Amino acid sequence: MPPSPAPDQSLYELALATDPALPVLQVSPTTLKAAFSAVLELLTDRELPAVVWAKLPRGAVWQTELARYSALTGVPRALYVFKNPREEGTDDTLVSTIADPAADPDPLLAGMAETPPAAWQELLLAPESQLRREYFLLVWAEHFQGCILAHRPRSAQPAKTPVSTIEAGVELAEAMAAGAIGESQERRQHLLVLSSFDAGLIAQVMGGLAHAETMTVSTSSIASVSGGEAQPKLALADAVAQWQKLTDEMAVTSSNPAMLGQLFMKQVQRQEEAWQRNATYRRQADLVEILQIQKEELSNALRSKADFINTVGQELRTPLTTIKTALTLLNSPSLKPPQRQRYMELIEKECDRQSSLITSLLDLVQLDQAVSPTALESIRMADIVPGVVSTYQPLAEEKGVRLSYTVPEDLPSIACMGNWLKQIVINLLHNGIKFTPTGGQVWVRAKKQGTYVNLEVRDTGIGMAPSDLPKIFDRFYRVRQASLEDTSGAGLGLTIVQQLLVHCGG
Repeated sequence: MPPSPAPDQSLYELALATDPALPVLQVSPTTLKAAFSAVLELLTDRELPAVVWAKLPRGAVWQTELARYSALTGVPRALYVFKNPREEGTDDTLVSTIADPAADPDPLLAGMAETPPAAWQELLLAPESQLRREYFLLVWAEHFQGCILAHRPRSAQPAKTPVSTIEAGVELAEAMAAGAIGESQERRQHLLVLSSFDAGLIAQVMGGLAHAETMTVSTSSIASVSGGEAQPKLALADAVAQWQKLTDEMAVTSSNPAMLGQLFMKQVQRQEEAWQRNATYRRQADLVEILQIQKEELSNALRSKADFINTVGQELRTPLTTIKTALTLLNSPSLKPPQRQRYMELIEKECDRQSSLITSLLDLVQLDQAVSPTALESIRMADIVPGVVSTYQPLAEEKGVRLSYTVPEDLPSIACMGNWLKQIVINLLHNGIKFTPTGGQVWVRAKKQGTYVNLEVRDTGIGMAPSDLPKIFDRFYRVRQASLEDTSGAGLGLTIVQQLLVHCGG
């Protein structure tokens, strides 16, 4: 036997006591809004005469569909809207809208945020009412009866789980697209919701609503089912007497399957629209992330270029300063021939260094404008590497360094420009011979390694510290200079080698 309604009882708890098997869902304010809208749109589309009871969060967006239904002409209806009093507004706005009615293009929303239309009766709940933490929508029509009850539990807390930047952006966009429903992300919380289309259960809920504890009725008009004319201001007891009379006069039948089917399809349509929006927002979020990465890469590239230009300026200035100083000393009348010869050699050395730097810079500029990989040649290492090594053998012998190579004839061809491969070998040989002392050895080996051909240049030189290895391809980075006399390098040789290999897909 269903329980008898108690004075000022929670409608949510009353429904569960009437039918404990009712399924309860935990939903977001956006989902609750979608469910309310689906039912009200059904009434509007079919122009169904009905008695409607509603308690909605504050804000025009929540009242949009209710306003459209109330604006129908020639459709007998009665609407009763329950609200928390003004001093309870803080709780009510936990799932309220933040939309600006004045900016909404829908004329039904203009001026509706605070003042209810004359087509419905507004009833203020007492501050201690059990309905204070609930929202509901009840519909009673001849061929359709339904209710949606939502409860905001006291234990519910704003979500604290951290989300990624992309997920936060998607959730924010979803809320905006849904009419900016709900509070800020930090205060968003879920509701416990149940629904039923059982006329007997809905009658029990209506009985509980009749015992709600209310304050003075705040508006002075209500649409009559019979004619739609304004009525004098009513207390809750008068409103209850009126809606009981209206529902008793209706020839209630079981719910029309076509209406339930239409309601179901509206929910499916809303789910599809939400899915499409989410997919769009996720693509936009992904695009924003990609653009952010590209922005960071561009910023890093600009910083690197600025650093590079600054370093180039310093590298160009150093030999010029040395040359200028040497030229000034050469003009000294007391300069002895050995000193003059030493300054002349210094000028020549700095000129070579300047020339090497400029040549290397031009090579890097050319690499920045290099051809695409589709224009690479198919070449054999055996056709290029031995010739380059033979060219450098006299230089190595002059320094007392043994230079040799091993390049098998049967190595597969590689995709690279011939002049690039020559430049790679030249730069590596130059470094190897330069930093290998007399009596040392430099050798070049090529071998097949998986889908690549591995070119290896080894020497018995002074070596380098492990801390230097990650930096050897940095522009203008030099190691081992302090131990050797030859400091004429520009510090770009290995940088050029790396860039050439990258352009060749190595």
